[in-house]
Amino acid sequence: MSQLAIAAAGLPVAAFLCSVFLTAGVKRWAVRTEFVSRPREDRYNRNVIALGGGIAIFWTIALFVLAGAAAVEFILAPGHLAFIDQSVAQHTAGFQSKTSDLLVIVAAAFILHLTGLWDDRKHPGPFIKLAIQFAVAIGAAIWADVRVEMFIENTSITTALSVFWIVLMINAFNFLDNMDGASAGIALIATGVLMAAAFRSGQVFVGAMGLVFIGALAGFLVFNFPPAKIFMGDGGSMVVGFFVALLTLRTTYYNAEAGTKLYSVFMPAIAMAVPLYDFISVTFLRLKQGKSPFVGDTQHFSHRLKRRGLSDRQVALTLYLATLCTGLGAILLQRADLLGAIMIAAQTVLVLVFVAIMEAAGAGSRGTQ
Repeated sequence: MSQLAIAAAGLPVAAFLCSVFLTAGVKRWAVRTEFVSRPREDRYNRNVIALGGGIAIFWTIALFVLAGAAAVEFILAPGHLAFIDQSVAQHTAGFQSKTSDLLVIVAAAFILHLTGLWDDRKHPGPFIKLAIQFAVAIGAAIWADVRVEMFIENTSITTALSVFWIVLMINAFNFLDNMDGASAGIALIATGVLMAAAFRSGQVFVGAMGLVFIGALAGFLVFNFPPAKIFMGDGGSMVVGFFVALLTLRTTYYNAEAGTKLYSVFMPAIAMAVPLYDFISVTFLRLKQGKSPFVGDTQHFSHRLKRRGLSDRQVALTLYLATLCTGLGAILLQRADLLGAIMIAAQTVLVLVFVAIMEAAGAGSRGTQ
């Protein structure tokens, strides 16, 4: 096994252990400092739960990204260590060229992290958060080249599309953080789907980032899977949404030389079908009721399942299975012929129809961001 493969296998394990350690520490600190979520009418939890899990998620990712950048720059660069084999050395130049992008990405995530912690503490207006999200998305698109790469050569258009997608993902995963294990678990599954495309395309840089992200989420889920002992809060959900957006935009889906088809570019939309449906449907319901779409309530798919008698664990597993159903279709999309692609699209629609039926069954009930 090459050194690169060994490093890839060890990344999520090391990130997982780091995340577990940090989450446990943050939990004790949050309880001691009263940084907690208390029961409210617009929240589903009925117990006092520690906040701040996003601190563990962000710093796990940041520490590994920064440590990786430093290692590539000062240790793994060609000629520094004789025992570094060719499987690693051939990628170090590519890693080095991405160092400035990495710093911008970490800085952007840090701004979102601080904004989320501020919201968890002080609850500023939603439009302040939205303005910061757009500013961060614009900065990431321009200075870190976090942009969609399709067949549009106009940079202004691709930047606008990318900014919209980043803000959409940030808010979709912020909305998903409404029940134990929902946001982190769905993000973990969706990232696993994206990594299948990244490794198929030979994207070591994106793959390494995804593996660290998966480890950070898994470590947090040890404490967040029902019954949750800590919530990630906005300080985590906005960071999670940002990194999901980053990975979707930097992963290559269509590569004619590798045999993938043009419709492979729809892979992210299919992988994110469940969180996108939840975001769009809840936004529509709130607007229909004359409420702000950014004011939390309990009208999400997860809450409707809960009111139908499912336990918190059953709700989480149902969400995971729905995401896995669409995610597996997304993975197969790269290898499917046209008929197969149509069937995958149909399967995705059927999963969402099932979700819609469950939503309709709970209509009229009051639905947390």
